[in-house]
Amino acid sequence: MAALKRLKLVAALQPGFISLKSSAESDDLNSGRRKRKNKKKKKNWNKHIDIKDIEEFLDAVRLQERATGGLISEKPDDSLFFVDIGEQKKSVLPEVQERKKGKKSKSRPLRIDLILQHESLVPPPKDVLAYQQPNAKKLRRIAENAEKLAAMGVLSRRQKRLLNRRQATKTSKAKTAANNFPDRPYYDLWGGEAKETADPYYLEQTGKRRVKRPEKLNAKPSILPAVEVITPGGSYNPDFFSHQSFLQEAHEVEVKRERAELRIERQLAVKREDTATEETVFQELVEGLVEEEEEEEEEDDVSIRGGLQQEKKTEKERKRERADKIKSQQKQAARVFTDKKQQLFQLRSTQATLKRREQRTRERVAQRKANQEAEKSMPRRLGRLKFQAQDLEIQLSDEIPGSLRTLKPEGSVPKDRFKSMQKRNMIEPRERAKFKRRHKVKYVEKRAFREIT
Repeated sequence: MAALKRLKLVAALQPGFISLKSSAESDDLNSGRRKRKNKKKKKNWNKHIDIKDIEEFLDAVRLQERATGGLISEKPDDSLFFVDIGEQKKSVLPEVQERKKGKKSKSRPLRIDLILQHESLVPPPKDVLAYQQPNAKKLRRIAENAEKLAAMGVLSRRQKRLLNRRQATKTSKAKTAANNFPDRPYYDLWGGEAKETADPYYLEQTGKRRVKRPEKLNAKPSILPAVEVITPGGSYNPDFFSHQSFLQEAHEVEVKRERAELRIERQLAVKREDTATEETVFQELVEGLVEEEEEEEEEDDVSIRGGLQQEKKTEKERKRERADKIKSQQKQAARVFTDKKQQLFQLRSTQATLKRREQRTRERVAQRKANQEAEKSMPRRLGRLKFQAQDLEIQLSDEIPGSLRTLKPEGSVPKDRFKSMQKRNMIEPRERAKFKRRHKVKYVEKRAFREIT
């Protein structure tokens, strides 16, 4: 309400505007009785208040701003009026007149361009976000602290590090050859790497030193080509022998696949020896009923034998055991001494054994390297799934088309590229994710359909 009163006051003070009372107020005055209105409610603010004169005033102000760039009352007289001193005729030479007649008249702009031209003189609104700076308060506080420390004569930590660092050794600059020197070496602008001539400490602190690329990233994960060319037997019009060799290759792939399936079936099949018979079923039923008496008798025999074994040995038996133990120790020591003496005569055989062992080690190293080279051309196990090669796209002899017009496209280029990246160890083998609905779908029959049915 205060804003509306202020606008009414501004409109009343403007020259050229007459303050008129609204029709509702005039009716109230004529009737002699004033209507009571509840102005506390928001719905009655625009219902019982006439702001037509304010809207007309604001429209006039906006029109003046668009047309002249501001209020006409605030414009100077020089921009609104001009002195008419009549038309001034300029003396034109006849040669110039003839030249002007020969020239074509300048093309006027199209009407559509004039319609689309921006005619409003109101400046665009100021973009506040363009003047905002992130962390402006923090940066301003840091700058103020730096100014205070500089006024006190205290150096910051960064300035101290710059003063304490060692001066770079000045190397003698080689004289560059003149541009007109014909024997100067050729310089490739785009070929070689740029030499770093700046201070290494400066490059390190500013982060402008180039990061050294690891050598591992330069190595390819596989030596296979990106695009493998199919054999001549896979073309649309192949040679007979090349097509037969391609069919033989596809046949071997299918045979290997069937053998793998049969091997899995044999491993999962139940053996005949493991199947239950009538005898084994009966033994399982009577298990623990017949053997109890036999076990009791065996326990009695063991207790009797244990009683007999607990008798004490005589002195003669102990001496005999002691003498036998000493003899066995002496025999063992003599055998060890004999073996050491025999090792002196086995030097040649030992040398031959070492040579055979070294030869075996070299063969193993060569075999390991050969296996590593072979693994470079084979897919590795990168995930939980194993790589499965794509089926060979082959046509039988009676399916080969006679011309390109009757050729039917087979396979998919995106699928081939996907399998190629898996085979070259660039991505792990994957399988299509299975969609699982979390919530049960509820089917509702609409009312219009229910009325028809």
